[in-house]
Amino acid sequence: MSALLEHANYTVSDPGATARWMSDVFGWHIRWEGDAMMGGHTKHVGTDDRYVALYTPGNPARMRPDNYTTISGLNHIAVTVDDLAAVEKAVVAQGFTPKNHGDYEPGRRFYFHDDDGIEYEVVQYD
Repeated sequence: MSALLEHANYTVSDPGATARWMSDVFGWHIRWEGDAMMGGHTKHVGTDDRYVALYTPGNPARMRPDNYTTISGLNHIAVTVDDLAAVEKAVVAQGFTPKNHGDYEPGRRFYFHDDDGIEYEVVQYD
């Protein structure tokens, strides 16, 4: 048996803004968008067969102070890329700050936080 992750769904303050920077940085496209539960709105952004669902409720609550210490918190999203240096330049162009660069077997990586405080890991496997 084999299983593949098809999508992840998480809450952001502005799905349109997040989808725009994801399209610019990762080369993704909006696959679908529409109204969602609790008066909210969702955008699906990704590739033809994998995506993230970016949801905002009609009346958002406060952010959690530290997801690494919160049960059911989102720690980070990891994305693999073919050209780590080019993606890092695109991340900087969006106004985000790359950090925690690391080389490890079998690849290289860095992390950044978006405007919602969500942490992303970008990895290139050699």
